[in-house]
Amino acid sequence: MQTNPAPQAQRIGVPREVYPGEKRVATVPDVVEKLVKLGFQVAVEAGAGDAANFSDDSYRAVGAEVVADAATLWASSDIVLKVRPPSSEEVALMRQGGTLIGFIWPAQNPALMEQLQAKQATVLAIDCLPRTLSRAQKMDALTSTAGVSGYRAVIEAANAFGRYFNGQITAAGKVPPAKVFIAGAGVAGLAAIGTAANLGAIVRANDTRAEVADQVKSLGGEFVKVDYEEDGSGGGGYAKVMSEGFQAAQRQMYADQAKDVDIIITTALIPGKPAPKLITAEMVQSMKPGSVIVDMAAEQGGNCELTVPGEAVVRHGVTIIGYTDLASRLAKQSSTLYATNLLRLTEELCKAKDGVAVVNMEDDAIRGLTVVKDGALTWPAPPLKQAPAPAPKAAAAVPVEQKKGGHGHGSSGPLPAKTLAIIFAVAAVAFWFIGAYAPAAFLGHFTVFVLACFIGYMVVWNVTPALHTPLMSVTNAISSIIAIGALVQIAPPEAGVNGRPDGLILWLAFAAIVLTAINMFGGFAVTRRMLAMFRK
Repeated sequence: MQTNPAPQAQRIGVPREVYPGEKRVATVPDVVEKLVKLGFQVAVEAGAGDAANFSDDSYRAVGAEVVADAATLWASSDIVLKVRPPSSEEVALMRQGGTLIGFIWPAQNPALMEQLQAKQATVLAIDCLPRTLSRAQKMDALTSTAGVSGYRAVIEAANAFGRYFNGQITAAGKVPPAKVFIAGAGVAGLAAIGTAANLGAIVRANDTRAEVADQVKSLGGEFVKVDYEEDGSGGGGYAKVMSEGFQAAQRQMYADQAKDVDIIITTALIPGKPAPKLITAEMVQSMKPGSVIVDMAAEQGGNCELTVPGEAVVRHGVTIIGYTDLASRLAKQSSTLYATNLLRLTEELCKAKDGVAVVNMEDDAIRGLTVVKDGALTWPAPPLKQAPAPAPKAAAAVPVEQKKGGHGHGSSGPLPAKTLAIIFAVAAVAFWFIGAYAPAAFLGHFTVFVLACFIGYMVVWNVTPALHTPLMSVTNAISSIIAIGALVQIAPPEAGVNGRPDGLILWLAFAAIVLTAINMFGGFAVTRRMLAMFRK
C-alpha cells in the first residue's frame, strides 16, 4: 500500500529592512523559537535585528540560520516575513511562487501588486486584516504599531517642547501644566491621550465618532465635541469622510483649540485615501511661539498643511514634527509586538504544526489578508458575511402566560389552595406539639426565630435575583431581631434560677446589641456607597 510522503517543512526567511531609517525587524528571537516548534525552518539575514538590539547570535541561539546576504535569503525562503512593503529589487530576488507576509498597502502600491502577481506569489497583507473579527485581534499589527506610535508621538512632543508637561509649584515660581490637544481618538490617539495624561498634561481630544468619548474620559482626557450632529463611524473600525457642514464646524473648533493649547497631535487617517487636512497654515500662525505639532499622518500627506514628511520643521515659531518612523524609534518594542502578531497568523496558517503554511481561503480572516493567491489578484476581499439575526423564540410569550405571584423569585405562580392547606395543617400540628411539650423559656426564643425566618423570606423572596447583592446590605437591618433577643436576655423573666450565670449572659447580651447595631448601621452605609457607584 502506497502512502503519501509527509510534507516537507517550509523555510521562513527574515530579511533586513532596506527602507531608509527603518530599524524594525519582522521577527525576534523569542518568536523564532516558537516558529521552530511549529515545524518551520527559520533563516535571518545577517544584521537584520542589529538596529532593534537583536544580535545574530541571539537568533542562532534559538535555532535560526543566519544568512550572509539578502539574495541568498530571498531565493531560499518559501515564506518571507517583512515589515515594510518590499522594494522592486527585493521582489526581483523573490522565489517564483513564494509567499510574502507583511505590510503591503495594496491601494497605495498598484505597481508592487503587479510585480508580485508576475512572480506567481501568494501575498498576505497584514494591513488588510478584517479588524472587526474578534478572533483576528491577536493578529492586528495595525493596532500594535499604532499604540507604539501614539506613545512615541508624545515623547517627541515633550522633547521639542520647552517646558514641563505637568504643572509644578517651586521656590522659583509656578509652572503651569502643558495643554495637549489630540485630533483623532483611534488606537494611536488613545495611546497618546494616556501617555500625555500620565505625564501630567491637560489633555483634550476630538473624534468624529461620538462613541469614543467615554474612552477619552477614562484615560484622563476631555472630549471636545464638534457643534454639528453627524455620525462619523465608518466600516472596519475606521472613521468615515464627513460632510462639508461637519468639516466646517470641525475646522472652527480646531482653530479655537490651536489658539489655546501648547501641543497638537494629529492622527486622522482614511484607508486608501490621502490624510485629511485638519490644521491649516492660519491655525499654525495663531499658535503660541514654542508650540509643537506632531503629525502622525505625515506618511500619507499629513493632517497639517505645513508638514514635511520625515522632518521636523519650524514654521511661525511652531515646531511641526512629521516623522514617518515613530514606531521604528521604539524598534525593540514595536518589533516584538509585530513579531507576535505574525506568529499568531502563522499559527492560523499551520494548524497541523508540521511546518507547512496552508492559506485557507474559506477562513474569513485569512481571506481578508490574502491580496494575491498564486499570482491571481484577490484584493479587495468580499465583505464579511454578517451573522443572521436570531429568529424570535417561540417561548417569548411564556413570561406573559406565567405571571409572577406574590413572591418575586421566579416565574412560578402561587401554590394551589389544597397544597397551602396541607402545609398550614402540618405547621399547626407542629406548633401545637412544641407548645405542649417544650419549656416556656424555649417558646419565646423559638417565636423570635420563626419571625426572623418569615421576615427574611418575605423581604428577599419578593425581590428579583439581580438586586440581591445591593439588597443584602439593607437586609442586615433584620439583625434587629437579634437585638430584641439580646434585650430579653439582659432582663430574663426568671433570672438566677437553676444557677444561670446572670453576669455572663448580661455581658454577652450587651455585646450582641453593640455588634448588631454596628451591623445595621454599616448595612445602610454600604448601601449608600453602592448606589452612589451607579449615579452619573
